[in-house]
Amino acid sequence: MYELVTTFDFKLTAEEVLKGQGINPEKASPKLYENARNIIEEAHSLINPAAIYSIIEVTGFEQQTISFKGGSFEGPLVNKAMAGAEQLNIALCTIGADLEQRVQELMNEDPITAVALDGAGIAAVTRVSKTVEDLISKKACELDLALGMRAQPGQEGWPIEQQRLVFSVLPGDKIGIRLTESCLMIPRKSVSFVIPRGKDLDSSVLPCDFCSKRNRCDWKKQKQSS
Repeated sequence: MYELVTTFDFKLTAEEVLKGQGINPEKASPKLYENARNIIEEAHSLINPAAIYSIIEVTGFEQQTISFKGGSFEGPLVNKAMAGAEQLNIALCTIGADLEQRVQELMNEDPITAVALDGAGIAAVTRVSKTVEDLISKKACELDLALGMRAQPGQEGWPIEQQRLVFSVLPGDKIGIRLTESCLMIPRKSVSFVIPRGKDLDSSVLPCDFCSKRNRCDWKKQKQSS
């Protein structure tokens, strides 16, 4: 069983668009802010947000492997992030292909707008996934269950090839997502993730805790100083 989510209520901000471009809003010039604000309306006309998610039962856990009916997730990150899980929330999210196509059309004639729109696309898919995370969190809270950290195939410690298992659980075609042979998602403005849940999960762990670049990450430093 799975649930489709097709109703989303959010409005992007210039700050989110800048972050989507990899720009620190606190250091952005007035011109960059203006560019970000100017493309928000067009960005919203081009996004078609949708998501699908499911909750599956864990059948076993051993070292770097967590098993469920139909397969198992494996890798060092699995060992650290999913130990103690009783179920796994598995999700796919997308904003569709229209914005991506528009970015490609603009790249030669107006690259500044194209880059800003691309940043808006990244911000939008982040908002879509956050909406799904909130739904997952609400359900866990109602059952008095803890949630673990959000993990994504391709993240350090979890091979991208594990993406195939996500698509074996969820019918990505229901929201227009397909998986390439190299395990990349099309449309590209799509994300997949897994959030473990259970009574004895450590909800304090964060993705940064498992990253080898955590001590030299600019974004982490910015967050800590904010």
